Amino acid sequence: MQRIPRISTSKPFAATTMQFILLAFMLLSSATWAGSLEALRASGAIGESFTGYAVARDASVQAQVDVINAQRKAIYQKKATAQGVSIDQVGQVYAKEIFNNVPAGTWIHVNGNWVKK
Repeated sequence: MQRIPRISTSKPFAATTMQFILLAFMLLSSATWAGSLEALRASGAIGESFTGYAVARDASVQAQVDVINAQRKAIYQKKATAQGVSIDQVGQVYAKEIFNNVPAGTWIHVNGNWVKK
């Protein structure tokens, strides 16, 4: 029985390939995330809070909200570290932008109450 020679890959090639795969996954999941975020907002299942995080208004979507908020937290942490401020401060700045940019009809949690934009 003849042995098939193994093709050796260098570590830089393997690392580059893995980075490409991760980047592709992130781009695809970001597109899916944005689409589901808009759909969840439009349905009223989620709303936005002054902290910069999404809030489940319907308990059945909590897992999706957790994923959205984990992605936001990663972004906020990166910005907070780069700017030398707290993650809460970054979240509040993003919340203002989110409030300004969400479409009319989106639920927003303001002063302890849910209101539609």
